[in-house]
Amino acid sequence: MPHVDLNGAHMHYTDTGGDGEHILFSHGLLMSGEMFEAQVAHFRDRYRCITFDHRGQGRSGVTPDGYDIDTLTEDAAALIKHLGLAPCHFVGLSMGGFVGLRLAARSPDLLRTLTLLDTSADPEPEENGPRYRMLNIVARWIGLWAVIGRVMPIMFGQTFLNDASRANERKKWAKAIAGNNRIGITRAVIGVIERDGCTDLLGQIDIPVGIGVGDEDVATVIEKSERMHAAIDGSELDVFRGAGHSSTIETPDQVIDLIERTISR
Repeated sequence: MPHVDLNGAHMHYTDTGGDGEHILFSHGLLMSGEMFEAQVAHFRDRYRCITFDHRGQGRSGVTPDGYDIDTLTEDAAALIKHLGLAPCHFVGLSMGGFVGLRLAARSPDLLRTLTLLDTSADPEPEENGPRYRMLNIVARWIGLWAVIGRVMPIMFGQTFLNDASRANERKKWAKAIAGNNRIGITRAVIGVIERDGCTDLLGQIDIPVGIGVGDEDVATVIEKSERMHAAIDGSELDVFRGAGHSSTIETPDQVIDLIERTISR
């Protein structure tokens, strides 16, 4: 699997290659580019699909700093330029959506369309801070395995968590989350908790935008997507039925439908 050194980070990425238009997938906190495996499988015959892992997560290297959202946005911009992807279709989930919003407003020449999944332009709600910081302390000093029981209901909806036929998927993703580097992950969590909002940027976005959110998402509630939809001219809002915060995994076909509509506009 390829790595590249950009913007002070040793970044892991995957690239299907091909001559089609480019789709860049940007994952959410605690995850990696693997959370888009269903979407990449669907689009790879027609599009060049690239996933990447944010610094400190997945297979990317752990850095001493740079976990704020502005730096992560610079990381993504550097990768787009390095791989010659501009303008690309950008798909971002949660943290990846934080990056996508900032790219679309500040570097519109880099993006062709933007699909936002289970994300928000708001800062992290103050009431979440103490709980997330406590989980972060446990993860940092004991290990991610010690908090996985608390994390799974934040990352996934009840439909997925209670479906007996998907038990192996739950085990797979619990193992993937727990397998992250605890130093990199806990630094990334702080970057999310302490991020500034970017609602002032929404009116500057002038590319096709699709917004999707799970109807069981407790980490990023539907109202946050509704506010982005109201502020971004011409955007489309889709509510994924039976999905929580990890919609690309939980309801992959609904997500694919939204991406298809967005990139064809």
